[in-house]
Amino acid sequence: MSYLFAGIGAGLVSALLFAVVITGSPLAMLLSYAAPLPVFIAALGWRHRSGLVAAIAGAIGLSLALRYQAGLAFAIGIALPAWGIAYLALLGRVDERGQTEWYPLGRLLLWIAGTAALVTLVGAMAIAGSHEAYTTSMQRSIAAVLSGQIPGLQPMRLPATMSVDEVASALATWAPFLAGASFVPMLAANLWMAAKAVHMSGRLPRPWPMIASLNLPREALAVMLAAAVLAFVPGFAGFFGMAILGALTSAFLLNGLAGIHELSAGRPMRGGLLFALYLGLMVGATILAPLIALFGFLDCVLRIRARRAPPPPFTPTT
Repeated sequence: MSYLFAGIGAGLVSALLFAVVITGSPLAMLLSYAAPLPVFIAALGWRHRSGLVAAIAGAIGLSLALRYQAGLAFAIGIALPAWGIAYLALLGRVDERGQTEWYPLGRLLLWIAGTAALVTLVGAMAIAGSHEAYTTSMQRSIAAVLSGQIPGLQPMRLPATMSVDEVASALATWAPFLAGASFVPMLAANLWMAAKAVHMSGRLPRPWPMIASLNLPREALAVMLAAAVLAFVPGFAGFFGMAILGALTSAFLLNGLAGIHELSAGRPMRGGLLFALYLGLMVGATILAPLIALFGFLDCVLRIRARRAPPPPFTPTT
C-alpha cells in the first residue's frame, strides 16, 4: 500500500505547484514549472500505479479546491503526460542473453516531443472552440501585454515600423511552435531531476543511463516532414503541425547537446568548452540554440557520432 500513499502525497504536492500560478508572481511561475516533478518521482520510485494515483489525486484535489476545469487542466496538461512518460522510461525486455534491454532514451525523447505537441493542441482547443476564436483571443491577449494594459506591466517599446497589432498577429501565428518548443525541455528537465532523486534513493529500477549517448531515432525525420506539410493546413490541423515542429526543434536541440557531450568526452579542455557552451545558450540563445538544433538534426540524419574516431587518451598535466 506504500505506492498508494506515495501517489496521493505526490499528487497533492503537484497540484499545489500547479495552482500557485494563479497568484501571477514570478516565483509562482517558476514553481509551476516543477509541477510534473512529484508525479515523475512517484511513478519512477513506486512504479506506474503510484503515478496514476498521483494524477487522479491531484485532479480531484484541484477540482474540489478550485473548480473542475482546473483539475481537468492539471490532469491533461501535467499529470497524465508525466505518468505516461515515466511508464515508458521503465519499460524493459529481456533479450536472448538474459539481459534487460531498457527503453531507449532517444525514443523516449521523441515521445516527450509528441506529448508536448498534443498537450499544446488540447490546451488550445480547451481555450476556444474554433481555431479562429483561439487566434483572436491570443492576439488580444498578446496585444494587451505589449501595450501595457495588464496591471504591473509596462508597455513594450517596438520599432517605429511595427505596430502592436502586427507583432501580436505574428506572435499568435508562432504561438503553437513556441509552446511546443518550451514544453519539451520542461518535461525533460523534470524527468531528469526526478530520475536522479529516485536513483540516489536506490529505488530506480533501471540502471542510470549514459544520457550523452542519447540518439533520436530516424523516425523523427519522417514525423518532422509530415508536420511541415500539416502546418500549411488551415485550422487546428495546421496548429498541430506547428506544435510538432516546435517540439521536434527542442528535441533536436537536446539531441545536439547530447552529441556535443559525447563527442567531447575525453578531450582536453572539455569542461571549459561545455561551460562556454551553456553560458552562450544563456546570453545568446536566439543565435546558438538554432545552430545546436541543426547539429542535432544532422546527427540524426547522418549519425555523426557513430562515424567518429575514438578519442585519444587524455593525460592530465602536472
